[in-house]
Amino acid sequence: MDRRRFIGLTAGWCAAPLFGQTSQPGPITRAVPGTGERIPLIGMGTWQTFDVGRSTDARARLRGVLRTFFDRGGRLIDSSPMYGSSERVVGDLLTDINPGRALIAVSKVWIPGKRLGVVQIEESRRLWGVQRFDLMQVHNLLDWEAHLETLKEMKSAGRLRYIGVTTSHGRRHEELERIMTREGLDFVQFTYNLADRTAERRLLPLARDRGIAVIINRPLDGGDLFTTVRGKTLPAWAGEVDCTRWSQFFLKFVVSHPSVTCAIPATSQLAHMAENMGAGSGRLPDAAMRRRMADHFATL
Repeated sequence: MDRRRFIGLTAGWCAAPLFGQTSQPGPITRAVPGTGERIPLIGMGTWQTFDVGRSTDARARLRGVLRTFFDRGGRLIDSSPMYGSSERVVGDLLTDINPGRALIAVSKVWIPGKRLGVVQIEESRRLWGVQRFDLMQVHNLLDWEAHLETLKEMKSAGRLRYIGVTTSHGRRHEELERIMTREGLDFVQFTYNLADRTAERRLLPLARDRGIAVIINRPLDGGDLFTTVRGKTLPAWAGEVDCTRWSQFFLKFVVSHPSVTCAIPATSQLAHMAENMGAGSGRLPDAAMRRRMADHFATL
């Protein structure tokens, strides 16, 4: 680990308790290990939810969702060319809302070939309407060696602040580990939730050791977690960590892991966005509470 990463990593560890037991006013943030920049624990994904094309009604609803996200302290929005019209919709709505410097713009490159990757990144930037992305990631490791070369060049030229890779497939974890070990990544993105805790074994500890920020996709397991708890009452002791909804129970479990920088649940419903953002404030579970939450979920 080089000096820059070591300083950033130790700053992040010192800035908050390992399991974030205490409460802080407003959105809880966690440091990016490489720089010390602090990011709210709850971001926003756009897979499926923002793929609405030019539908006036759908866009009006999403405008409210996006306003709620920023009004409650949200900053990081993640999208991809893979998500249909999502990037265009995000860009158009950002123009309407004009969040200014609050926005942390995150997207991905998802196409074979270095040259086509460069074209795709520029098209994504145009659709978002941003001068540059804060973070660009190689989506699902597709042609990752070629694209990482491009991303490193762009970062050196000041056209990106951070670079990373993503996967949402457990079968790619071994390859992801190799990349995390050998490449100088700022961020990595993968799946972690109460129904899929595979990342606890190697990916989360490796990210900590390598000083890599972690974005969690599918923190609600694509909505399937709610099927498990349908008709079941939230345990009263969940109030000890300020959970009033199952969504907050699920999200607080994820973001209370000390190696997690940010989770990106996706929703097209204003009420659900408000609930999700509530998971990023108040008290977070400590290690004992996390075990209690996992054990309880396993009985459902």
